[in-house]
Order: sequence, then C-alpha cells, then structure tokens
Amino acid sequence: MRGVPILIAEEKSLFDVADYTEERETYFKRKSPLFTALRKLVPEVSTNVKAKQNFASFEREARKRGGKPTILVLGGSIVGSGMEDLFRSDGLRMIETDIALSDRVHLICDGHDIPFADGTFDGVIVQAVLEHVLDPYRCVDEIHRVLKPNGVVYAETAFMQQVHGGRYDFMRFTWLGHRRLFRRFEEIESGASCGPGMAVGWAHRYFWRAMAGSGPARAVARLFVHFTSFFWKWFDPILVDRPVSWDAASAVYFLGTRSEKTLADRDLLKLYRGGT
Repeated sequence: MRGVPILIAEEKSLFDVADYTEERETYFKRKSPLFTALRKLVPEVSTNVKAKQNFASFEREARKRGGKPTILVLGGSIVGSGMEDLFRSDGLRMIETDIALSDRVHLICDGHDIPFADGTFDGVIVQAVLEHVLDPYRCVDEIHRVLKPNGVVYAETAFMQQVHGGRYDFMRFTWLGHRRLFRRFEEIESGASCGPGMAVGWAHRYFWRAMAGSGPARAVARLFVHFTSFFWKWFDPILVDRPVSWDAASAVYFLGTRSEKTLADRDLLKLYRGGT
C-alpha cells in the first residue's frame, strides 16, 4: 500500500491487510486541517521532560556496538517526543514501523509478531506504545528476540494517564511494574519521563470533559481545560527525578540492554524507591 510493505499476521492481530488496502482508520483518527491548525493555538497540557536526554543516552549506548547501528522504531508513524535528534543523526539507520499507515513508516507490522529474524537490531525504541497493545509482555518478548546480544531498548509507557487511544487503549504500568515488564533486560536507567504535574493536568482535563458530556458543551470544555491546566507541567522539571514522584508520574521509562538473565520477582521488590 503506497509502496509500504504490509507484514501483518492476520490470524493473530487486531488488524488485517484490508485495513490498509481500503485505507480504514486504525489507531489514528483523521482530523481536518482546520482542527489541526486551531489545535496549535491552545496551550499544550503535556510535556515529556526526560525524552530528549534519554534518547541521547540511548544513542550513546547504541553507538558503543560499533559500525552504524540499525534501530527499530515500533509506533513510528509520527516522530516521537524528543526523538528529533535521532533522525538528524547520520550515525544511525532508523527503521520505522507501525500499525498506522503514514508517509514515515517503512513497513506495517504488529509488535506482537515482529517480522524480522532473531538478533536483527542493535536497538529498539517503543515510545507510548505498550499501553496500546493487548499483550505487552508478548511484545517485549519479541523485542528481546529481535535484538542482538546486548542490544539496547528504550521504552516509555503511560502510568497516570486517562484513556487516550479510544478502543486501542488497554494497559498502564507503575515504575515497578514497568521494570518487571523488562525483567529479561539489564537496566541502564529508568524512572519517570512525564511527571506528576502532567498527571494532574490530564486529570483536570478529563474531569471537565466528563462534566461537559458530549456535543457542543464538550468542545467548549476542551478549550477551557487547556487554558486552565497547562501550567501544571511546569512543576515536572523539578519533580520528575525524585523517586517519590514516580508513584504519581504520568509516564515511566526504561533504558536497558538485552540479557540472558531474568530479574527475579523477589529482587524486583527490593528495587522499589517510591514514597508509600
């Protein structure tokens, strides 16, 4: 479709080839140019405090493997927050995949069944994706499989966020739960990527959406909440690196390397650094 290979295992996926040949909506809803233009005029409630710094760390780790690292991006139909420098880099080969068709993707595939051989990639990026899959553990097992020995993974996943993918929104992870998800990886760094300020802003936004219900009142409420909740994110640069804040973080991250060892659950519990 549009010259993009469609490598979907239909019998095991929510999607099939016809979704793309007939250009049906998958994850992203089509928005009018007017809506897109107006959306840029209102303050943004969200901010990813750590992404740019974390992707710089990811690139350094990937480059340690030598040569020109090949990086698989799952959910790559848009440029993720903080990823701009990776795409400007001449030292990385980026392979962008998604279940949503866009001008960016090199191929359509489902993260539950990644259509590449074992040990293909030097690095994998999965940003704001694992909350939208039916079986994140299976997806992470697939990431482990397609990574080379000591290959690098970077993941960001929602924690304190309301539903934002409609029917394609399934999971949330605490920092500790996220670490267990990547229990077959050795940790380099982890923590909160989006802080508790953003979480408060989202809660405020969705509260007023619920109060407004549907119809024109909801459209007014959406505009109102953007102008009354955006400032909460200003607290996150101060709070995001405090482990006590991770219990209320909007999203968490993990940077690590593929391992042949599995983190035991009893050892996992010893890692807790929150405040409760």
